[in-house]
Amino acid sequence: MRVPPAVPYDELPSHARRRMAITSLLRSLLVCIVIVVGYFTLPMQHLIGSAGIVLVVGLVVMSWLLFWQLREVARSPYPRIRAIGALSTSVPFFFVFFATVYFLMDRSVPDAFNVSLSRLDALYFVVTVFATVGFGDTVAVTQPARAVVLVQMLGDLVIVGFVARAFVSALQTGLNRRRDT
Repeated sequence: MRVPPAVPYDELPSHARRRMAITSLLRSLLVCIVIVVGYFTLPMQHLIGSAGIVLVVGLVVMSWLLFWQLREVARSPYPRIRAIGALSTSVPFFFVFFATVYFLMDRSVPDAFNVSLSRLDALYFVVTVFATVGFGDTVAVTQPARAVVLVQMLGDLVIVGFVARAFVSALQTGLNRRRDT
């Protein structure tokens, strides 16, 4: 059975567009809350000593997630809304992923940073690196810690540059596809 094409976003009544946008934002907010609450509440004791494995697995998962989201934006009947939802879940996942790696590194190698990192401290450090603020209150001291921070900085550039551009491109593809149907 063939599914009829969705009505173009611009042709939907304003209340339907508003409901669709609010639903997407609420879904993204819920995903963000689950990610952050999970970060602060899930036990990580069994992962201490495996920050490197978490880093590699996390980078693979993050790459797969971005690929999947880009494909879904391009295929979506409403790519604008899908792109906003994808970005609003990818960035918090990225932050929590690196915060987890820093937290585990600090637990495995206590001198990896100049201060001991709680979960909140690790998340704070991720955001200061992402925002390029670099207050200097938390600093990676060991070579492995600096290498992970370097990977995060490169990931920050990728998110800001490539991923944002890729989402815009996927959005354009989705919009062009909608116009052609």
